[in-house]
Amino acid sequence: MTTTQPKNGFRTSTKATAAQKRAPWILLAPFLALFVLTFIIPIVSALFQSFTTVDRQGLFGEDGVTGRFAGFDNYVTALNDAGFVASIGRMLLFGIVQVPVMIIACTILALLLESASARWPGFFRAIYFMPYGVPGVIATILWSFLYVPGLSPIVSLLQSVGLQPDFLGANSVLWSIANIVTWTYTGYNMLIIVAQLKSIPGEVYEAARVDGANAFQVAWRIQIPLIAPALVLTTVFSIIGTLQLFAEPQILSTVAPAIDTEYTPNYAAYTNAFAFNEYGVASAQAVIIALAAFILSFAFLALTNRPPKDERDRRKRAKRDGLEARTALQTRVASAGTVTTQAAPSLQGGSGLQNGTKGADA
Repeated sequence: MTTTQPKNGFRTSTKATAAQKRAPWILLAPFLALFVLTFIIPIVSALFQSFTTVDRQGLFGEDGVTGRFAGFDNYVTALNDAGFVASIGRMLLFGIVQVPVMIIACTILALLLESASARWPGFFRAIYFMPYGVPGVIATILWSFLYVPGLSPIVSLLQSVGLQPDFLGANSVLWSIANIVTWTYTGYNMLIIVAQLKSIPGEVYEAARVDGANAFQVAWRIQIPLIAPALVLTTVFSIIGTLQLFAEPQILSTVAPAIDTEYTPNYAAYTNAFAFNEYGVASAQAVIIALAAFILSFAFLALTNRPPKDERDRRKRAKRDGLEARTALQTRVASAGTVTTQAAPSLQGGSGLQNGTKGADA
């Protein structure tokens, strides 16, 4: 075994050092293997499959099935599908309304739980988080009983006061789904914000109390600006989850005729894959959904990470001053070059004159 003798007098084994370098990769190997098998390979497979199509001979393909490269035909088919395009627009409307409502609700809950006057915060945190522990399918089935007339005590109560609610109608079923999603994920997002609130140093609150700030001022001017990273994170998660909505509309479609098989983008891809066996088109739709989620998330992050207006103005002024200084320097250099070029013939003429004078003197 080779050893090295460092300056401090201790010997270090190169074999032990190599083993220490391998140890993290050995410990990460199970996770990396599962990550590649369940995440990377499916993504690559879906991307490859989105550029292929299957030709079937016979009514059900009994005479043979052949695959071929289709180029962007599957993407053209997906984008020409009016139902799929409408589902994307529907989810954009869903996200514009539901995501802000949920983020505001979970922020208020987190601020209330972390306020100095809150009692039993641990108990209420568990209560608010409990809906997230209910599987989405079970949660949707439970809420469907509260939406169906004749079974729902809520509908019966509203009808007793003269109202005729239709939670599963064409104009209201989208917001019924939004209610289920909000009920499920508000507690989860609340815990992320609570974790960010707990990282605020106590000295900040002490300084606010010394300055005479009340509870609302502490929340608005101190806590909310400091939990901005958590708010951005939860909003990005919600944007991505909006385009991935699937379980709720699929379960509610059994009791809501307004929900068709292309009500959400994920539902449309599922229908093409497992109802029509159009795996190429379904893969293309999945890729489009992923690109839409990436573009929306990137746009939101770019918008929220913009520097303040004063900082943007300062950068613009610095850039303008830099351009003016560079232009002035280039002009000065060009002027100096012109002066040097004009002076050179004069120097040459003067030199000839001096030579001629010397010759005459000679």
